[in-house]
Amino acid sequence: MIATLFWYVFAAVLLGSAAAVVTARNPVHSVLFLILAFFNAAGLFLLAGAEFLAFILVIVYVGAVAVLFLFVVMMLDVNFAELREGFQRYAPVGAVVGLVLFVELAVFLTGWRVSPSNALLRLSATPAGVSNTAAIGRVLYTDYAFLFQISGLILLVAMMGAIVLTLRERTASRHQDIARQQARDPALSLSMVRVPLGQGVGRSGILRPLPEPALLPAGDDDGHAPTPAAVAADHEAHGGHT
Repeated sequence: MIATLFWYVFAAVLLGSAAAVVTARNPVHSVLFLILAFFNAAGLFLLAGAEFLAFILVIVYVGAVAVLFLFVVMMLDVNFAELREGFQRYAPVGAVVGLVLFVELAVFLTGWRVSPSNALLRLSATPAGVSNTAAIGRVLYTDYAFLFQISGLILLVAMMGAIVLTLRERTASRHQDIARQQARDPALSLSMVRVPLGQGVGRSGILRPLPEPALLPAGDDDGHAPTPAAVAADHEAHGGHT
């Protein structure tokens, strides 16, 4: 009784969220309703005893595909006002496509019949000691191993084709040339300086900004930093306070 009640609850929420996916005006809300539909479909799979499909639906579709859709939709700069302006222009085409889909659905529902062997399949005993995940693994990697590998290869080729078609070469952007960097002469960018002890870098012609110019004595006429002796003399002239 409880399982039947949950079945109807999951099915009702699934139908409502699926309808909201295509009727919501905000694409972000559509993706969120799609995630809700996936969760309810996973609940139906659990009630049907297909826990592997339920886990795959939550982990793969909700955790990866739907979240990726959400990120893409949030990053797109969609002008909704411009989209609504062209609604009347494309309304006849949309009406024709919707009518064709409705006719196909009606033909399918009127010609669909329940197979007499369906009841026998429901009454077939589940193999002892074999879970749903292990049974699917045996079927995929034994009876349909070749077809499974072919489908994976087709998806790989489709992914590579999508990357190649959408790849745009940017000629204006700067690229790093490793060979040119390694062949660069260090003498063109580096200068080895020997700094005597106690004099600092100011006497070597290397200028640097002073942290507090008002509190330090002025340097010489060349713009160099003051020497340690000048700093000590200024310190004594101020009575030991800077």
